[in-house]
Amino acid sequence: MKKLINFFKSPKSDIVLFFILIVLVNLVSGRAFGRLDLTEPKSYSLSKGSKQVVKTLEEPLTVKVFFSDNLNAPYSSVYQYIKDIFVEYKGNANSNFSCEYVDMKKPENEKLARSYGLNQIQIQELKNNEVGLKQVWMGLVLLYADRIEILDALTSTDGLEYRITTTISKMVSTTSALAGLKGKAKLTLYATNALSEFKISGFNQMEGSIREAYSAVNKKNMNRIEFQRLDPPAEELPALIEKYGLQGINWNDPKLGQGSGVIGLVLEYGEKFNLIPLKMGRDFFGRNLITGLDGLEENLEVSLQALVSKSQEIGYITDHGEMDFNDAENGSGRFAKLISDRYTFKEIKLAEEDIPSSLTSIVIDGPKASFTEEELYKIDQFVLKGGNLIVFADPFDEQLPQGQAAYYQQPTYTPLNTGIEKNLEKFGIKLNKNYVYDENCYVQNDRRYGKLNFYFAPMMQKNSLDSKSPVTKNLGYVIFMQNGAIDVDLAKENKNAKLTVLAKSSPNSWTVENNISTNPTFISVPGDKSTMKSENLAVLVEGKFESAFGEKAPEFNSAQSEKNENSLASNTHLAKSVQNGKVIVVSSSKVTGPQLIDETGNQPVAMFMRNIIDYMNGEEDLCSMRTKGLSLNTLTVKNQKASTVAKYFNEIGLAVLVALAGLLVLLKIKAKKRAIRAKYNPNDSRIVEK
Repeated sequence: MKKLINFFKSPKSDIVLFFILIVLVNLVSGRAFGRLDLTEPKSYSLSKGSKQVVKTLEEPLTVKVFFSDNLNAPYSSVYQYIKDIFVEYKGNANSNFSCEYVDMKKPENEKLARSYGLNQIQIQELKNNEVGLKQVWMGLVLLYADRIEILDALTSTDGLEYRITTTISKMVSTTSALAGLKGKAKLTLYATNALSEFKISGFNQMEGSIREAYSAVNKKNMNRIEFQRLDPPAEELPALIEKYGLQGINWNDPKLGQGSGVIGLVLEYGEKFNLIPLKMGRDFFGRNLITGLDGLEENLEVSLQALVSKSQEIGYITDHGEMDFNDAENGSGRFAKLISDRYTFKEIKLAEEDIPSSLTSIVIDGPKASFTEEELYKIDQFVLKGGNLIVFADPFDEQLPQGQAAYYQQPTYTPLNTGIEKNLEKFGIKLNKNYVYDENCYVQNDRRYGKLNFYFAPMMQKNSLDSKSPVTKNLGYVIFMQNGAIDVDLAKENKNAKLTVLAKSSPNSWTVENNISTNPTFISVPGDKSTMKSENLAVLVEGKFESAFGEKAPEFNSAQSEKNENSLASNTHLAKSVQNGKVIVVSSSKVTGPQLIDETGNQPVAMFMRNIIDYMNGEEDLCSMRTKGLSLNTLTVKNQKASTVAKYFNEIGLAVLVALAGLLVLLKIKAKKRAIRAKYNPNDSRIVEK
């Protein structure tokens, strides 16, 4: 022992002690380590929302990673990202979280992946200087209680944390809701059998496709759904069509005579129901076919979650010509579907009821008719009590020509004054009656006209979006349409409120109040550039406000100040805010319609709308989580020559600059050597001058 002690005291032991130190450091760092995320949106760090979800798991959650080995770039970076992010999940989760990486070289694991519903995808591979195709696995399976969710074809890291976290959250909430259900949800196919005589493409295969989707969804949801097909008698059709919004079909056939039928798929539980998109349509050649069979499983899953999950309700004001959130073709149905995984719109008719105190936010989406003073007062008091108001307000009522006139007449535009302007001005927001046109706009190439600039559809890139607000922070661009300018000078004067301009047009924009057109061939850029300036198109004001109705309650609300027989008086009128409220105004309702919101919800406008709803309902963390990634960082130039220069600079220019920098360094080193030699040994015989 004495010799060993003396050895460690001697210099000879230094190398041994060094290796022992290295081993100990590796052991410690394997269990306790830190990471530094230098990316702007913190793409490689977990958000607070993700940490909270995995910290509070009540049952075991298992994540199975089905990824092929030796993936080529850029897919190899996706696999590495998944490994890194699940280390973060594991480090912040409780004991109910586990992650397993499945070896896809084994045939039995490929069979397992297919049993979960995963599929191989085809990617390009460069091998032996030749480009070929390769079948690989790139998917995740999440198991929680009796529920199974898959995330397949993960070819990009964009928004991946958001997808993982929201999927886990959805599984947890849906499992709890399904476990507490009394009875089962009912899926009913209403289809008149006589329609099979008309050779409608897909009609005879319709029930089989529905049963297949139903079986898959039912298996993942604790077998809580019952399915049935009904052929309702003719006398019951009007009532069913009115109740569920089913598609009614009439015919007058030489063989079958006159008749009527119906097609529709309804999922209902208790008094609530959802109409699944399924109906008869026409193809390009005018042939009848059944639409909605593609994506049926996904639509059924989303509808079930909306029915049974305890989603947060958002008030949706109606009865003033607002966009219909049940209409996906002409209304804001896509907007409603976009947020349906976490939120549900609750219809509110202000003329008949008050705004429920349980609501955090209300939406006013494209009103066309006037609000009464009493309705405006209800909105005013809701905000002053700490409620949040989201307004999509059109500057004009666009009336499209009907019949034959639609081919040669332009729409007419009538300025809108619904009364909501009174409330908004008290909150510091003034809506101008004009359209904002912008040279930095959506561009489309047309075979007949060539390049078409849709000046009424501004494209706002990063320099036109607020860089700090969670709503717009990580978005690369957003496209609006038919917006009016918003004046926020009054909001700037309110010391108790904070103003954020979420989106504004470029400096090359102008406004039009008369002779309005939305036909790109009829719009020209003003010759006088001095009239152009940036205009506000979406603003957020949060804080405390004053009532638009002054110090006293209006007379129509006399019950609040009425004296009773004992000469007691009551007054619930608020002249000032008692809690901070939030008001977001976007100067067009087109952002909630199908022209701008895509069906998948992956485009920037859809993300912008999701972020608005999340921010107004206290889910700020979801905003940044949703937009993590670099795919939305687009060029801010619109000129084709500038785009080409930027392209070749990134491909070739950077390499040339690096080479030039290296050459300059080499020349500088040689010059320094010559200077040293000239000073200290100018006559060195070993130097051969050339």
